[in-house]
Amino acid sequence: MMGAASGQIEQKLLDDLYADFETAGLIPLWTQRDDLMPMSPQSAAVPHLWRWADLLPIAERSGQLVPVGRGGERRAMALSNPGLPGLPYATPTLWTAIQYLGPHETAPSHRHSQGAFRFVVDGEGVWTNVDGDAVAMRRGDLLLTPSWAFHEHQNVTDEPMTWIDGLDIPLVSQLDAGFFEFGPDELSTRATPERSRGERLWGHPGLRPISQPDRPNSPLAAYRWEHTDAALTAQLELADEGAPGVIEPGHAGVRFSNPTTGKDALVTIRTEMRRLRPGTRTVPVRSVGSSVWQVFNGEASATVGDKTFEVTKGDLFVVPSWCDITLTAHTHVDLFRFGDEPVYEALGLARTFRGDQK
Repeated sequence: MMGAASGQIEQKLLDDLYADFETAGLIPLWTQRDDLMPMSPQSAAVPHLWRWADLLPIAERSGQLVPVGRGGERRAMALSNPGLPGLPYATPTLWTAIQYLGPHETAPSHRHSQGAFRFVVDGEGVWTNVDGDAVAMRRGDLLLTPSWAFHEHQNVTDEPMTWIDGLDIPLVSQLDAGFFEFGPDELSTRATPERSRGERLWGHPGLRPISQPDRPNSPLAAYRWEHTDAALTAQLELADEGAPGVIEPGHAGVRFSNPTTGKDALVTIRTEMRRLRPGTRTVPVRSVGSSVWQVFNGEASATVGDKTFEVTKGDLFVVPSWCDITLTAHTHVDLFRFGDEPVYEALGLARTFRGDQK
């Protein structure tokens, strides 16, 4: 009897203690450890596929009904991961969207602390002006918009153009580091040069201007498909000759880098292009950090965790942190990939396992 009474007293004291924790704005670690420090990453994001055949008609309808201008600024439609309901995020750290610009439309100037890029699956005729430097956008090109650079777009043709945007919006939001500023209403330039000033200064392999200092983000605003294609082709040719260069048999890859440092082109986002020969199956890879992939050419299977997606040109799929990915090429296939690895590497948290290493 005494034991029961003693237990009731102790429970009352414990209840009072937890009530006082709440009043004082405290949460005890021993009730939270599994959530705060799991045995391995437990991403809220889930593997998911967005089919280009579904996205493009929606973008085209938006172009007919939704104007571009001040306020909304861009006709951009963000991928929303089902594991992050109600949020316009592909993963907890990555934002990506389909942007659509109609014939002879312009998207006004603004800048923000979030870093950004554009990747073009098809089309041409749009120039993006980055801090007043006009940069042509064409199929297969990667275009950069570093943090706090003014940027605007103009379509000089009679045809619409669609591309994907990638930004670190969720990461910057979590860091409470978001800033945004409107630029002038008029375009800074209506020039349409074949090569931007940045390309003329920085776009020479292995050569950098002595006059220019290192920069955290790449000063090269455009990485052209012709160079990417040539680099991937060369890797596979070298493999045929028995020389090193590929990631694994039948699997070539390049990373877009900052010519001033050799590091990633953007300080918070890794950008890469992969090429697989028909029949190639990659070893499973599991990494700390999330990524979004888009098929540029060809057809493949992408097994992400326990889901397998059949993907073709334009399709996008997401790989959450610490989730296996394996690719199987049905045809020659090129895939654009971007991820958040630079952030984890800077924090000393990067970890990757390949194949049997797990």
